[in-house]
Amino acid sequence: MAVPTAPTPGSVGLARRSPDPLRVAAVVFAVALLVHGADHLRRGMDVVTPEVFWLGNVQLVLSLVTLVLVFRGHRWAPAFAVGVGFASAVGFSAAHLLPHWSAFSDSFTGAHHASGVTAFSWIAATFEIAAGLGLGIIGLWALRSERAA
Repeated sequence: MAVPTAPTPGSVGLARRSPDPLRVAAVVFAVALLVHGADHLRRGMDVVTPEVFWLGNVQLVLSLVTLVLVFRGHRWAPAFAVGVGFASAVGFSAAHLLPHWSAFSDSFTGAHHASGVTAFSWIAATFEIAAGLGLGIIGLWALRSERAA
């Protein structure tokens, strides 16, 4: 008969689990949202068109829904991560990186670039674009992992 060994000090109830990649990507995305939002507040909300303002608010709401789904472990979380992550990356790229092209522009480039754009604006926008891509990629990975299981 095997004799059970006593737990080592500090080991009771501290099972180590690796972090969930989708949750990590969601946290990074949430931080990017905050940084980008801070830049918009710094620049002033009057420098964007009403279309950019409202589309940004829709993106924020969908992002918050995605974060809630991810942290609740909802089965739709990976699909929302894919949709919101990639849509955010494409939308922010079109709005900020392309020269002015429509009412949906808040362009950092070209002859008619937005006012108040600084190095911080560039960092915030590229951080959010990268975080959106990361969330979308990890969401795809999670969807494929679910299907394989």
